[in-house]
Amino acid sequence: MKRPFVHLSLVLASSMLWPSLAKSHEGHSLSHGVIVEVLANSTKMWNGNLLPSYPHGQPKVKILRIQIPKGTTLPWHYHPVINAAVILQGTLELKLKDGSQKIYQKGDALIEVVNTIHAGKALGTTDVDLIVFYAGEEAMPTTVLTNPKTNP
Repeated sequence: MKRPFVHLSLVLASSMLWPSLAKSHEGHSLSHGVIVEVLANSTKMWNGNLLPSYPHGQPKVKILRIQIPKGTTLPWHYHPVINAAVILQGTLELKLKDGSQKIYQKGDALIEVVNTIHAGKALGTTDVDLIVFYAGEEAMPTTVLTNPKTNP
């Protein structure tokens, strides 16, 4: 089970954190049997808004594997740092206060909303299992729980 996780992590790191790696090493990688699949490459969040600029403090990268039991609704929250995820298993619904929503399934990659209150729910009969990459600043939290009626 750990082998696919390691492979997925390498693919994600090469394609999401260093998108030029896939392009600049395409010929070299293919000649050595390395496969690079771009899962996400965007300047926009899943709601279509542009990503914010990075903070100016000491950078900090955090990678989490999160498992959400089927039927669980996550509380309203926001992320003050840029983050992206890949769904390894299950179906995840994300929604904003205005009612807009997106649904992500196994294999989907998403670039999460930043400083935008949202909630999530594990849909269907399977637990959601996902890997989340946070790219922020050392002193900043990655997630802040909030009341959906307030703004971050």
